[in-house]
Amino acid sequence: MYEHLYDEPMGEDVPLPFELPEWIARAPFEEYLGMTIEEAEGGKARLTMPFQVKHAQGKGLMHGGAVTALADTAVAMAIKSMLPEGSHFVTTELNLKFHAPIHGGTVTAMAETVRENERTIRGVAEIFDDKGVKTATFTSVFRIKRQ
Repeated sequence: MYEHLYDEPMGEDVPLPFELPEWIARAPFEEYLGMTIEEAEGGKARLTMPFQVKHAQGKGLMHGGAVTALADTAVAMAIKSMLPEGSHFVTTELNLKFHAPIHGGTVTAMAETVRENERTIRGVAEIFDDKGVKTATFTSVFRIKRQ
């Protein structure tokens, strides 16, 4: 959907060259990485991503940045499932702890969120390989823009 835009420049003074098709949807980055939003409801989400060559680090394991991107996006979709459409929020803190390497197959992120106050949401995502092995735990803090 966004392939024709991947190489377009972005900047503060550049108009956004795309529009999301709906509130809970992939942006160009998530599409480029091959993420699929399997479900997002009630502050929880499940996303998947196939391990492709573009996700590999030098020794053939899934790159930590790809794992982080999947986990962060899963938490963001869980947050979208609990906030009014059009809300603005950003990741302000994140941490990823690896438990096992990812060698191939489809990777799944299971995310849950807890709203701490009017502007702060904490998220946790657990990452599993296609054999069901928990490979990483992601924790994050998101901040909602003031109205």
